[in-house]
Amino acid sequence: MSILKSHPIRFYHPKAFWIGTIAILSGVIAHIPMFLNAADVNYQMAGMQMSGLMEAGMYVILLGTMTAAYGLYPPSTPESRRKKKITISRVCAKTLDNAPFTLMHCKLVAILLVALIIDIMKPVTLGFVMPGTLVEYGLSKSQIASLPMSGLLGTVIGSFLWGYLGDVIGRRSSILLAALIFIGTSICGTMPSYNWNLFMCFIMGLGAGGMFPIAFSLLAEIIPSRHRGWLIVLLGGIGTIGGYLAASVAATILEPVYSWRILWLLGLPTGLILIILNRYVPESPRYLMMHGNKEEARRVMAMFNIELVQEVENPRTTIEDNQNIKPGNLRKLFQEPFKKLTYGLGLYGFAWGMVNFGFLLWLPLNLRELGMGENSDILLAQSALIAFPTILLVAWMYNKWSTKGTMILFAMSTALTLIGFATIEYFPAQTWLIELLLISLLVSNSGAIAMLAPYTTEVYPAQIRSTGSGWTAGVSKLAGAFTLGIAFLGLTPNLTSSALIIAIPTLLAVYLMAKDGVETCGREIREAY
Repeated sequence: MSILKSHPIRFYHPKAFWIGTIAILSGVIAHIPMFLNAADVNYQMAGMQMSGLMEAGMYVILLGTMTAAYGLYPPSTPESRRKKKITISRVCAKTLDNAPFTLMHCKLVAILLVALIIDIMKPVTLGFVMPGTLVEYGLSKSQIASLPMSGLLGTVIGSFLWGYLGDVIGRRSSILLAALIFIGTSICGTMPSYNWNLFMCFIMGLGAGGMFPIAFSLLAEIIPSRHRGWLIVLLGGIGTIGGYLAASVAATILEPVYSWRILWLLGLPTGLILIILNRYVPESPRYLMMHGNKEEARRVMAMFNIELVQEVENPRTTIEDNQNIKPGNLRKLFQEPFKKLTYGLGLYGFAWGMVNFGFLLWLPLNLRELGMGENSDILLAQSALIAFPTILLVAWMYNKWSTKGTMILFAMSTALTLIGFATIEYFPAQTWLIELLLISLLVSNSGAIAMLAPYTTEVYPAQIRSTGSGWTAGVSKLAGAFTLGIAFLGLTPNLTSSALIIAIPTLLAVYLMAKDGVETCGREIREAY
């Protein structure tokens, strides 16, 4: 068997998908000539009149996206509904606890790692295009702040939307649709108007917001149980670092030659990479069984050592309860038996978002106010370097000790570290203490986010697994939009206030997780409830 054995891309309306894809590519290519013609002015396109070809290309991209999305959307007929009901009621797909980790698993992990790196690279690119955008359009710092805000708001909505789509049209198809969004929004690099940049940045965020939960949902349903926890946690950490590295390398090499605009145009080749690699990504067998595609599910299961077993009733919910869950039903997340856990995970994600996009965002400024000057940047870099290897410890504890316990431990560590920062103004000369707190915060905060997405995929049934993952991802980004909004209004609190404010929801998340969290270590994801 070839290591790169392909999985034929079977769409519900294949002609519609490929016609839509070609239309998107054509629409993007229609924008390239005007970009190339601006080479003599160092690709400064602000204020230029958009050509008729570009305007036509935008309409073609819009129509192509809708056509391709139609090609991916499964039809709902009485026959298809009957197949779903029969399939779910008789059997379920179960990864074998002692199954070997094969080359097929390695291939899938490698491809999804590339997908995560590309996904993370998109919003990270905002930081690299902002300086050039500010200069070319003559914006103030407050005006340029609307660019990351629009992108982050897009990721909030995208997380919810793509979480829903992952359960309705499939994990694999959702990745494809995100790739098409990346390709279409690459024209942001050719927009003469800043307002168009804001709009396209928002649309880019829609596609980028959901890749993380989709990829983790797919991995959780295919990776053998004893490898699932540590591998997904590790993959999340490496994917995040890889996305930052890819964006920084692209900016270093390409931006001096082609200006900041080329960083947006990279959406074309990276989106195409995702579409090509998608041919080697199987659909989740649980999703296939859930939608009545029994033969395709058996083919995937044979490749990944997954077996069909008779479903059994467990203490916390009944088979009938799971059967009656409609795929992508967001309301089910807020009903029994999932309601309390959903609120706990949502608060956990919100607390992380406030730390990452709030406290850490304000920290350099607050440290300078304490009189540390440029030493604050050096401390942050040193602390991040020291904290990075601890992701291995997080993966080991999550997989070998306790999933619930590890999440509680790292969230508690985050809260206590924030409380420590709240008292730091009384010890302004203790640089070693500040660095110790920085290392503790980066370790605990990075560990918390590395575990949140994998844990979420393990505690919800297949019908709403991706939707649940999208919920936690969206709430964490919503916290980021909230904190950016505060900074945008000039209401940035001082070190003590920000630390205490963010410590409160973090402690509440610890309480809810301790009270309502589910232990998944060593258990099949279908056994979480």
